[in-house]
Amino acid sequence: MKSPKRTKHHPRVIRTLPALGQSIANLRARRRTIALVPTMGALHEGHFSLVRRAQARASSVVVSIFVNPTQFAPHEDLTTYPRTFAADIAALAERDVPLVWAPSVRTMYPDGFATRVVPEGPATAGLEDASRPHFFTGVATIVAKLLIQCQPDIALFGEKDYQQLKVVTQLARDLGLKTRIVGVPIVRQRDGLALSSRNRYLSAAERAKAPMLYRALKDAAAKIAAGEPKAVEYGRNALAQAGFQVDYFEARNAGTLEPLKTSDEPIRLLVAARLGTTRLIDNIAV
Repeated sequence: MKSPKRTKHHPRVIRTLPALGQSIANLRARRRTIALVPTMGALHEGHFSLVRRAQARASSVVVSIFVNPTQFAPHEDLTTYPRTFAADIAALAERDVPLVWAPSVRTMYPDGFATRVVPEGPATAGLEDASRPHFFTGVATIVAKLLIQCQPDIALFGEKDYQQLKVVTQLARDLGLKTRIVGVPIVRQRDGLALSSRNRYLSAAERAKAPMLYRALKDAAAKIAAGEPKAVEYGRNALAQAGFQVDYFEARNAGTLEPLKTSDEPIRLLVAARLGTTRLIDNIAV
């Protein structure tokens, strides 16, 4: 005898602050622990790995979907950033996510909004901030708002955006927020390419070339481990010769993102490079 099909319950999509506050209060009244997974939508397996980790760590999961305009510069891809809301909700239903916080831009940035969180420390490491000086102010402001609004016990961020993870961790610590920030390992395609919503912008030829980013990181990491002094230069040159436009290819202190000063520091290799019009980032531990 066949077992009955499990009924999928679509997440409750919350769009107003009063409704969100009531939902969070209801969870707290039931003594539920809350995990927040902040996203900009266009969900993929990398996001779902965050959801699975959240479900393992808390009794209720909130996924936020908000394309944050303040982290895009005028020349960046805000208007073309992929928006797949219906598919995202269906995918979250498959994964038993109960609540989705999906505010409008007006809700998050109402008329007269005049406050920004301007981070320093890891946010001024000369990596993403060098080519996107606006970015981390936008990220820090929206993350602070999400943590205050959703009041989660933990919030999960992917390690692919490693500098962002460090900025958010510092933000929560510096502002005395009760939320613990949890980093989750990068999810990769079988050929090594880190999953990203922007991968869909790659042409077939660019997609075939894109895994070179990860290979260059691995090769440079092996050379660093072997004590070769020009490992970073090797990685940068390999990508340039393969047709990438390299923004940065750096070995940094894995905790602070500051330039390395001694030989016994924990090391993180980080890269950002363009293929055609698509900007890709990746990183690995050494």
